[in-house]
Amino acid sequence: MQKREKPFIDLSGRVTLVTGGSRGIGRAVVEAFARAGSDVAVNFVANTTSARAACDCATAYGVTARAYKANIADHAAVKQMVADIVADFGRIDILVNNAGIWERNPIDSMSVERLQRTLNVNLLGTFYPVMEAVPRMKSQGGGCIINISSTAGQRGEDFYSPYATTKGGVIALTKSLAVELAADNIRVNCVAPGWVETDMTAEVLGDERGRAALSKIPLGRAGRPEELAGPVLFLASDLATFITGEILNVNGGAVLCG
Repeated sequence: MQKREKPFIDLSGRVTLVTGGSRGIGRAVVEAFARAGSDVAVNFVANTTSARAACDCATAYGVTARAYKANIADHAAVKQMVADIVADFGRIDILVNNAGIWERNPIDSMSVERLQRTLNVNLLGTFYPVMEAVPRMKSQGGGCIINISSTAGQRGEDFYSPYATTKGGVIALTKSLAVELAADNIRVNCVAPGWVETDMTAEVLGDERGRAALSKIPLGRAGRPEELAGPVLFLASDLATFITGEILNVNGGAVLCG
């Protein structure tokens, strides 16, 4: 009888923090990592019910999952969250920076408040978890960071310039940290989605602009959250141990970046 092998992607014994893990892409990432055997810390900012549902989904795969309420734009809150996760799980092996906001902001009517909110959540909210997780990863002998950017960070996006600016910054941060942390056995990569079917994009995808955008995607549709979770899982796995500083485009062919 052939010996049964472990799953092709096996994250057993590892702990993953997913920011914005209660919905959309983050929720799909939580489930994918749980299926691969990782314990999961689910960050959320408001919806306790959704966060608990994400944890229940994860624990159904036999792993431990806990929800942590924290505004990622608040450094003190992130610092406390990471400390709580380490106290509960003992370590953080993988960080998935997924949380973000997408707000229409025409430049001639943009308020400083709306601009600052996008910068705080999308850019500083990526920096802060990294700043707190990296010292733990170094002390453990390594780790893995996957940032979620966007095609908007590669080509820009009209009427959403703050969003595009922050997502371009996430790409630059990924490349910078990949080199900086390589000697510490910490890999840093990025997934850049195009249009994805989530509650954040549902309204736009249903109107004329959304239909026009989808018509330009070679694969002819928006992506599904689980189609983003797979690439994130791959980059965190032992199949990708020689990949760092990479921007993995998952956009149905809409933006072809080499």
